[in-house]
Amino acid sequence: MVIGELKPDFDAVVIGAGVTGIYQTHLLEQSGLSVCGIEAGADVGGTWFWNRYPGCRLDTESYAYGYFALKGIIPDWEWQERFASQPEMLRYANSAADAMDVRKLYRFNTKVVAAHYQEASNVWEITLDSGDILTCRHLISATGPLSATRMPDIAGIDTFKGEAFHSSRWPVDEDGLPRDIDFTGKRVGIIGTGATGVQIIPIVAESAGELLVFQRSPNWCTPLGNTPISKDEMAVIRKRYPNILEYVKVTDTAFPYHRDHRKAIDVPAEEREAFFEQLYNQPGYGIWLSGFRDLLVNKESNKFLADFVAGKIRQRVKDQRVAEKLIPTDHPFGGKRVPMETNYYEAYNKANVHLIDIREAPIVEIAETGIRTADAFHELDVIIFATGFDAVTGSLDRIDIRGKGGKRLKDAWADGPTTFLGLQARGFPNFYTLVGPHNGSAFCNVGVCGGLQAEWVTQMLVYLTAKGLSFAEPTQAAEDEWTESIYRDFSRTLLAEANAWWVKTTTKPDGTVVRRTLVHVGGGPEYRKRCEQVAYHDYEGFELA
Repeated sequence: MVIGELKPDFDAVVIGAGVTGIYQTHLLEQSGLSVCGIEAGADVGGTWFWNRYPGCRLDTESYAYGYFALKGIIPDWEWQERFASQPEMLRYANSAADAMDVRKLYRFNTKVVAAHYQEASNVWEITLDSGDILTCRHLISATGPLSATRMPDIAGIDTFKGEAFHSSRWPVDEDGLPRDIDFTGKRVGIIGTGATGVQIIPIVAESAGELLVFQRSPNWCTPLGNTPISKDEMAVIRKRYPNILEYVKVTDTAFPYHRDHRKAIDVPAEEREAFFEQLYNQPGYGIWLSGFRDLLVNKESNKFLADFVAGKIRQRVKDQRVAEKLIPTDHPFGGKRVPMETNYYEAYNKANVHLIDIREAPIVEIAETGIRTADAFHELDVIIFATGFDAVTGSLDRIDIRGKGGKRLKDAWADGPTTFLGLQARGFPNFYTLVGPHNGSAFCNVGVCGGLQAEWVTQMLVYLTAKGLSFAEPTQAAEDEWTESIYRDFSRTLLAEANAWWVKTTTKPDGTVVRRTLVHVGGGPEYRKRCEQVAYHDYEGFELA
């Protein structure tokens, strides 16, 4: 192929200043490449910058998520809690940005409106919301898997006269800090009981005059088990950083757990129940990620655990009619992300908390003074939309990304993504999607997996530069093989039976429904092994020029 000689403004542009984006930007600069970062927010932090709702915190052990500390970028960082709160996580991201000195490379308060690949000159032309246009050789998306806010489609949503906001856009004061909203005596409605709603509800319940929880589908929730980390404990953790990092790199999801080697169906009932009890009482995701190895492939084994957790819900919620509404019936345990909770179920024992099942009585409209369901009108002072995100590809869909021949990425992925390694798509040369669809970082401990992926992309760009190459695009065969394997592996698990955020559902004009996974479920070690094989063989699977 013939490539023009136009010199771009930058070797690379990175979209996003979350923990993955700032690390990618830092690595590229350290490698001698010219790089510019673009960030819609006023500063670094990504999800920890935007999500400032009460109760927001990690559901990954802090010391296992903190790649910048594990890697030695901020080795003296001291975690305050086993599962860090949002303020602590934002301080962590800021400290890392300071240590890497990356802010000088970013344009903040700036959105990418469009990114068009120019075939004649082999550059990406990027249009910003300011009207400015930048060009780069390599375009790297680090927009995050859960960043594109999703608001529900409800009639009258803009007519409400009280306070209303999405959980990821919590009201801020004139200094940009989250407002401490006093819910005392107020009538508050929360729409959504996913991971975010589960964190917010117990806190709002403490002071609200009345809290109405509008639930469509309950989730399997288990205790977080958060505790402070003492200075002595932190000293031990810091000494173990090398071991912690190496360990999480060999687990499937980079969490500090590994699966039990047994199958649930092979274990006697009494022993099985004792094991479930142990997992339920240990902090974090152990009950999801340390359980029997057939949890997500065998329906009978999964039901053992689901029944156990359902029993716990019935024990913790006094009103058994409410308890039954909080027990999922539409997906297996772990088929969706398992929200980690603190006193979530106990919140429903409070006299001021009411569960509204919107499957039985759907929301009809939002009016000036509240929410109307099919059977009642609920007067409210505040509405919180904990309605989640257009996951993984949503943030990319909101940018006018066009590749060869002007084809839009959104159209190319209309029925589901097609990629090679989850990092590039054919027809979109030199465009890399960190923590994007079909790679080993989205269904993973992003703090670690995103960092490892940024390192791999850096190595690839350094290789291309050293070889005098400036063009990389997957072969059709490589993309087809990778994409087919992603869909095949996912279909073999019970994850395929749930409408989780990592599944893209498309309804065709003829009424048929297409469901495609957005994530790689083969495990981080296998993913990175494949990536290293590709790199070792001079990036086999990519057309280079």
